[in-house]
Amino acid sequence: MAQWCQLQMLDSKYLEQVDQLYDDSFPMDIRQYLSKWIESIDWDTVADQDSLATIRFHDLLAQLDDQHSRFTLENNFLLQHNIRKIKRNLQDRFQEDPVTMAMIISRNLKEELKILTFAKSAAEQDGEGMVSAMVVEKQKLDSKVKDLKEQVQVVDQNIKKLEDLQDEYEFKFNTLKNRENEMNNITQKDLEREKMLISKMCIDLKTQRLDVVSQLSNLLKNTEALLTELIYEELPEWKQRQQIACIGGPPNACVDQLQNWFTAVAESLQQVRQHLKKLEQLEQNFTYDSDPITQQKAPLEARALDLLKNLLSNSLVVERQPCMPTHPQRPLVLKTGVQFTVKLRFLVKLQEFNYQLKVKALFDKDVTEKKGLRKFNILGTNTKVMNMEESNGSLAAEFRHLQLKEQKVSGNRNEGLLIVTEELHSLSFESELHLNQSGLNIKLEAISLPVVVISNVCQLPSAWASILWYNMLTNEPKNLKFFLSPPAAKWSQLAEVLSWQFSSVTKRGLSQEQLNMLADKLLGPKAQRNPEGQIPWTKFCKQSANEKMFPFWLWIEGILDLIKRHLLCLWNDGSIMGFISKEREKGLLSDKCPGTFLLRFSESSREGAITFTWIEHDVHNNPVYHSVEPYTKKELSAVSLPDIIRTYKVMAADNIPENPLRFLYPDVPKDKVFGKYYPKPVEAPEPMDVENMENRGYMKTELISVSEVHPSKMQDKMMPMSPDDFKVLEHCSMPLSPADIDEMMSYTSQN
Repeated sequence: MAQWCQLQMLDSKYLEQVDQLYDDSFPMDIRQYLSKWIESIDWDTVADQDSLATIRFHDLLAQLDDQHSRFTLENNFLLQHNIRKIKRNLQDRFQEDPVTMAMIISRNLKEELKILTFAKSAAEQDGEGMVSAMVVEKQKLDSKVKDLKEQVQVVDQNIKKLEDLQDEYEFKFNTLKNRENEMNNITQKDLEREKMLISKMCIDLKTQRLDVVSQLSNLLKNTEALLTELIYEELPEWKQRQQIACIGGPPNACVDQLQNWFTAVAESLQQVRQHLKKLEQLEQNFTYDSDPITQQKAPLEARALDLLKNLLSNSLVVERQPCMPTHPQRPLVLKTGVQFTVKLRFLVKLQEFNYQLKVKALFDKDVTEKKGLRKFNILGTNTKVMNMEESNGSLAAEFRHLQLKEQKVSGNRNEGLLIVTEELHSLSFESELHLNQSGLNIKLEAISLPVVVISNVCQLPSAWASILWYNMLTNEPKNLKFFLSPPAAKWSQLAEVLSWQFSSVTKRGLSQEQLNMLADKLLGPKAQRNPEGQIPWTKFCKQSANEKMFPFWLWIEGILDLIKRHLLCLWNDGSIMGFISKEREKGLLSDKCPGTFLLRFSESSREGAITFTWIEHDVHNNPVYHSVEPYTKKELSAVSLPDIIRTYKVMAADNIPENPLRFLYPDVPKDKVFGKYYPKPVEAPEPMDVENMENRGYMKTELISVSEVHPSKMQDKMMPMSPDDFKVLEHCSMPLSPADIDEMMSYTSQN
């Protein structure tokens, strides 16, 4: 199995390590699109030779051009744009230094292998890493498919030997018969000897026939076992991984591998059917009593056809679930009047099926009880012919321009039914496959995961909550009445899904410390963050999570939006602690230097807001904590958070405004953390006329954040000090007045 394919089947903690290997200099997109080509090159050798590195660099650009052409054929404008941008960046960075690119690829491949090796080792030693163990299982399945192909080849060779033996037997038998009639040039003794040789040949022929029929029977038995594993184990597991990927979990890769297995089994069954036809021809030329071909031909043909029918009828899958291009991170939520896409694949990739499958999309086809539910019509082209894609050769059909329109119903909807964002619908696909050789028609059907249909974008957060809850707790795609009585979720389940919501749109999931705070919020402190603790659906998405009267999920959704819009870089580099209770916040800051602060999300803002809290010490060395009023998207749209931290001031009467923020928790100077995000100073142009400087235009201004406090709260005008100052005061053996402290700080600053 390809290395890239194995990596994408690992647990999220390993995928995060893989993610760290790739950045803008060599983005992961290239690794994804060109995985087979990249793994086919010896990059260590390339990195040692300038001329070879130049050749491979231009080969890579050509590969990107080919990928761009495929996206052009698929009318995928966004991916076309991304590929063009990636190519330009590569040319800018590596055109003059292709060896560096080769070194990066070589290093990444080695690091990937280390991650794979470690994941497998962890699975074997600790019994953990279920996904890593799954990689081992897939390798076993690869071996089984390979063995099946070898068995087919062995049977093919044995049938050819059988055919040769039968031809020789028939020739010698007829020759002897002719010579017997003539009796001219043959003695009785020679005649008997030739009869004995032909009799022995007949026995060998019967034995070989019996062996070939037995081999075919065993081959079909092994095929059935492999088919059972594919259809009832591997395919459901792939669909479950797809569910997880839809709600932000690890990407569901390796559909190509599943396709390879299905195709290999289909090809083997087709060959078995050809073998049976060959045996039928041999039987027509020569047969006898108790001929195994005569006895077993019909049962074997029926068995092979049933297996092929079972395989084909389970080969139509939804490769990419319904999704609006405008909201790629929120699949399965569809808005009326907005186009959405969905892609299907036929896992048996045989040339004879190209352009033979016409797929039709249907909405709510299997919904029997429609009373009180909204009804929709599908607009756009709802039929597609499946054809081989140029990008990977898969047999697929993509619906790109579908829309939903609600049917107008007179009167009001019945009361007591599900609300719009809990109403689940299904998108199903039908086709029919004609097997010309056997005259068999096979009905094919695939169904998407349940979708939620909204009519206003403000319903999107609640609709996404329904998608999360459903796909977290069930893998039954037809359970559209799920929310009539939604089950509770375990905290261990929800914690993982919540972390995925962050890791899927940023580079960081939630730490254990952050999850602990959320556990206390949902379960209460008495539950002690019990992994088995039950969280009802209403507690997650309906009931108020705090005194501000809005649900827990809408609070999380507001924070996610805040991060994506204004805090992405700070979240990715770990500067934001984010989810931490006020009590825990005080505990962390209590023994830190004055001016130490941390960043946390507000618990009282539905739209998402962030605040910072810093510590001071009063004259008695008691900690005093200050928190600024949370910053919302409105404030952060005007001034970035790093700039707010840089310019923040505290002001009281008769005090010079000063910035109390010195160190980001635990003890990192703030400029070291946030300096790279500060705006670069712009040099003012020198005026041409020095005498008329007042006529140059407006005076330059800067937005800063200022907190005004009562003088009594300023701790006797005592402002934050450095860690060295604080340590000197901390070890002072005699009590100090505020004046003494000021004098000491003034002295240390002068020296």
